[in-house]
Amino acid sequence: MSSSLVLRSTLPRALARRAAAASVLQARYASTDAAKYIPGGPVLQGTVNDPTTFPPPSRIHGSYHWAFERLLAAGLVPLTAAAFVTTGSNYPILDGVLGVSLVMHSHIGFDSCLVDYLHPRKFPTLGPVLKWTLRGATVATLVGVYQFNTNDIGLTELIAKTWTA
Repeated sequence: MSSSLVLRSTLPRALARRAAAASVLQARYASTDAAKYIPGGPVLQGTVNDPTTFPPPSRIHGSYHWAFERLLAAGLVPLTAAAFVTTGSNYPILDGVLGVSLVMHSHIGFDSCLVDYLHPRKFPTLGPVLKWTLRGATVATLVGVYQFNTNDIGLTELIAKTWTA
């Protein structure tokens, strides 16, 4: 008998023995009460294997939140165009609406990045610290935009001067 023929005849027997041994181990593992067989392997409690907890569904945070983000983003286009059209005049209401809209649009975008990349489950200290840092920076920016609009030239005049510079 040649060596290749011997190899061919022993290979199916070896695979069959391996499959039988695996099924015996699986049957033993499944029969014990302490560790029941779970497809995909055992799940250890209190580790990163724990499933993610989902917040309860909320219409306010779901579809209304999404609609507000899109409305705010779409509203920035005519607000910015209005700032270009109204050059040379003082429009404090337009300055205020444009300033708040720009800051809130930026806040929502940065908050989405923090939620996506610095989840509190994975980063229990850094995630909340950066979230509160973003909130503080947003409030400081709103105060700065308010000061700029009331005590200086305002956003529409700034856009006009930047455009003609």
